[in-house]
Amino acid sequence: MALILFLHGASSSGKSTLANALRDQASRPFLHLSIDHLRDSGVWRPADYPDWSTARPAFFAGFHRMLAGFAEAGNDLIVEHILDTPGWHAELQALLSRHDIVFVGLRPPLATLTQREKIRGNRPAGSAARDAAHVHDGLRYDLEFDGSTPVADMAQTLLTHLQTPRPRSCFFAG
Repeated sequence: MALILFLHGASSSGKSTLANALRDQASRPFLHLSIDHLRDSGVWRPADYPDWSTARPAFFAGFHRMLAGFAEAGNDLIVEHILDTPGWHAELQALLSRHDIVFVGLRPPLATLTQREKIRGNRPAGSAARDAAHVHDGLRYDLEFDGSTPVADMAQTLLTHLQTPRPRSCFFAG
């Protein structure tokens, strides 16, 4: 059974920053997987898909199966994702049901998201606000962070959480 730290939040919510802090502090190795990594490595080139709305379902079905494949092979994962499409959560619940997940919600204030998005400069203006308006709807988390805590402290809180007995993840609720 793999351990999966599933980081969920709007664009620019700090998922990558937290993932890097977790890897720096963790006493065990984690593979860090995200759509951004696929794009930045050239595996996925958005410009090659002019009809993205048609290609998107197959792309994300493959991404979800990739996550399951890495976990089934025994790799511990840090996953960054935005569950913004109906059915994705249920699909991932089924694919990852045999694994130990800690579902982490990142909910910084809208002003923080907007500022980060502007600084990054590689996201469409307003995408973080659009995500934040709905991506947390109906979801419960094992841990939540609002961005007011230094990232090193958030990572330590999460790693400490791993050391305590925990019920099955809220990821599998609903």
